[in-house]
Order: sequence, then structure tokens, then C-alpha cells
Amino acid sequence: MELFWWLITIVLFAVGLIGTVAPFLPGTAIILAAAIMHRIMLGPEKSIGWRAISILVLLTLATYALDFLSGYFGAKYFGATKWGMLGAILGALIGIFFGIIGLFVGPVIGAILGEFIAGKRMIAAGRAGWGSLLGNLGGMIGKLMIALVMITIFFMTVPPPF
Repeated sequence: MELFWWLITIVLFAVGLIGTVAPFLPGTAIILAAAIMHRIMLGPEKSIGWRAISILVLLTLATYALDFLSGYFGAKYFGATKWGMLGAILGALIGIFFGIIGLFVGPVIGAILGEFIAGKRMIAAGRAGWGSLLGNLGGMIGKLMIALVMITIFFMTVPPPF
């Protein structure tokens, strides 16, 4: 039975990794849930400790913050005004409801609209939108790295099944 729970955990880790790049799946939350499920099903002597689970919870929360702030900082780096950065955040929040396309397009449109509200011309607004897109891509790479760290922490703290 122990091998069954290991298999389920590994499958959920794979789904979680896919979820870090596919916005319709909460990748790091799936990884966290798999670690907690492993702990509950196999007990404390054969699974991850509460300290490690606490670290996984903090890393999961960090990925959600990264999701919302990556477009903001990307737009800021490319010279967006406060309106453009606010637009990138609002675009990210609204874009979540439109799947993978909305997650990328929402912050870009939000940053561009925010720049137009601030009175910027198309070139400056487009630069802010481009920055938002690059920020989101950087955030996705960051989430993937955090997910890999989470899985590594799990395997380093759990005794092997055999």
C-alpha cells in the first residue's frame, strides 16, 4: 500500500509541475497537497515532517505573490507609470478568469490601458505592455523553479520507501 501512495504522490508532483506553466492548474498547491496527503496516508515516521510542510506552505504562498507581482515589476522595469503598473495588476486579476490567454494578455492590456490613462503615447504604453509580458514569463520561470525546490525538499526529507 505504501508504494501506491508513493506513486500517487509522484503523479501529483508531475501534474503540479505542469500546473506551474499551465495557469488553469494550481501547480504548487497540487505539490503541497501531494506532500500533505503523503504525510496523512503514511504517517509521520515514513513521510515528511511538519517543519518541511511549513516551508512548502510558505513557498506556495510565494508563488501566488509572484503570479500577481511579476507583471507589475516587468512593467515598472520598462518605465511604466503608476497607472501602468496598477493596470498590469488589475489585468492579471481579471485575466485569471480567461484561462491561459487571459493570464498573459490581461496584464499587457492592463498596462497599456493604464499608460493611456496616464496620458502616454502608444510607444510608451507598448513598452509598458511588453515589460508586463516579460515579467509574467519571468514569473512563470520563477514558479517552475520554486516548484522544483518544493519537490526537492520533499525527497530530501522523506525516507525512501525501500
